Amino acid sequence: MPPPPAYVKRFRMEASLRGLDPRVPRLPAGFYWLAWRQELCEVHALVKYRCFVGEPDTVLFPTLGHLDGCRALMRLIASRPAFCPGATWLIARHDAVVGTVQGLADSSKFGAIQNLGVVADFRGLGLGEALLARALAGFAAAGMRHAMLEVTAANGPAVKLYRRAGFRSVQTLYKPVPVTESEPEETSPPGPLSDAERGSKKVSANDCDPLAPLSASERGRTTRALSD
Repeated sequence: MPPPPAYVKRFRMEASLRGLDPRVPRLPAGFYWLAWRQELCEVHALVKYRCFVGEPDTVLFPTLGHLDGCRALMRLIASRPAFCPGATWLIARHDAVVGTVQGLADSSKFGAIQNLGVVADFRGLGLGEALLARALAGFAAAGMRHAMLEVTAANGPAVKLYRRAGFRSVQTLYKPVPVTESEPEETSPPGPLSDAERGSKKVSANDCDPLAPLSASERGRTTRALSD
């Protein structure tokens, strides 16, 4: 088995929220939205784990590859002053919660997409596109003028999804792969680019959408959290 790469190529992408469609994205039959509540922090962490475990992004962000890491990351995101509840959503159906996204909004009027994912067995249904649209609408409602995110360059379906939504690459990044696991890593840019950064090389590309059904024990924990 070859060793992991020393660096991972990522794209930093931005989009304007001007003229954004304010309508709630329609979900396929049988799926429904769950708005942010503090009691759902555990559910977000569990679905985040189910979305990203075994995916290439865990090489760069090891905390996404285990449940305790996802719990710590979710608590960190939800505790930040910039946390944007209106851009933080779950998609569920009667037997599982299958998609998650979180958002951060800062004083510079940029909203940052965090950890958008769909469980593997539920990809290809348009749920990732719906999550992205719902998060962007949340940013716009919170007064943000632009959105940003980072995506792994090799993640073709995701980059394609973001480009369809109006995102454009503004910077190419080469992020070092961590040698050992440490504190929860931030998976999106903390703030907008400076003029100097924005002037760096622009690259277009494509990315992916994450999610899979919950086990019986996981479904039990999810059901308890949803009914609390």
